[in-house]
Amino acid sequence: MSPHSSFTTTTRGLNRRLPPMRLFERAKKLGVWNPSEIDFSKDKADWASLTDLEQDLIWRLTALFVSGEEAVTLDLLPLIGVIASEGRIEEELYLTTFLFEEAKHTDFFRRFLDEVAVTAQGSPPTDLSTYHGENYRRIFYEELSQAMQALRHDPSPAAQVRASVTYNMVVEGVLAETGYHAFFAALQRRSQMPGLLKGIGLLKQDESRHIAYGIYLLSRLLAQHPDLWDVLQAQMNALLPYAVGVIGDAFAAYTVVPFGLVEADFLEYAMNQFSRRIERLEKARSASLEEIDRIAHITIDQDNA
Repeated sequence: MSPHSSFTTTTRGLNRRLPPMRLFERAKKLGVWNPSEIDFSKDKADWASLTDLEQDLIWRLTALFVSGEEAVTLDLLPLIGVIASEGRIEEELYLTTFLFEEAKHTDFFRRFLDEVAVTAQGSPPTDLSTYHGENYRRIFYEELSQAMQALRHDPSPAAQVRASVTYNMVVEGVLAETGYHAFFAALQRRSQMPGLLKGIGLLKQDESRHIAYGIYLLSRLLAQHPDLWDVLQAQMNALLPYAVGVIGDAFAAYTVVPFGLVEADFLEYAMNQFSRRIERLEKARSASLEEIDRIAHITIDQDNA
């Protein structure tokens, strides 16, 4: 790495009109919550009232989430490094919040396991990785790490597209959002586990900003390099079957699915989340960078409403 010859903050200054800076402002305001301060007292009573199968489903969902959050925490640094090396200081400032937030999400789910989702002996199951099926392992044990770590030796726009598609579009945009939906569908209508749902609501708010940045990053790259659409499509087509498989595996584990959850509802939800974002990205191929910024600002304003 070559020595610095200048610093943005003492030359041109920061461009606070850029969408990542607006997301940074939101992260500073909304992203500072402490998993250790969430009240799990009612959750503990609710946990004891669940059937064995209902507890098993909560363990399954939590096992998918806590390892997923840890995986992203482990593999995020190369993306921050690439953006920093390109001198995109406004984007890098916002990306610093990603690592903090993903680590915080890991902490939240592990605390829930340690303090609430315990066995009759008073401790969490010893090996929750048994809930990780082949489709899950393909994405979180292999594809996510490979796509993100590849940026260490290949910082090209194509590699950035593959990394952001894997992280923002598939891991966060399809799997995590469908997982939130499952927690709320299972517990909210029964007014159970308010602490868990409060934390997931805060976590979802954090990751909605991550997805917004991912769409911005991919849109910027597509506007600059329209030919990368083929790379984006290839990565999505390669990973989407595994993402759908993760959902299918969770339902296939039960003859009667706990909480009355219906697989078709979650597959439809996942595909709707994917479709509306891919439509927006497709339009970016023929957009200017100014138009990309304008659309990003509109989206941020809508999220604030």
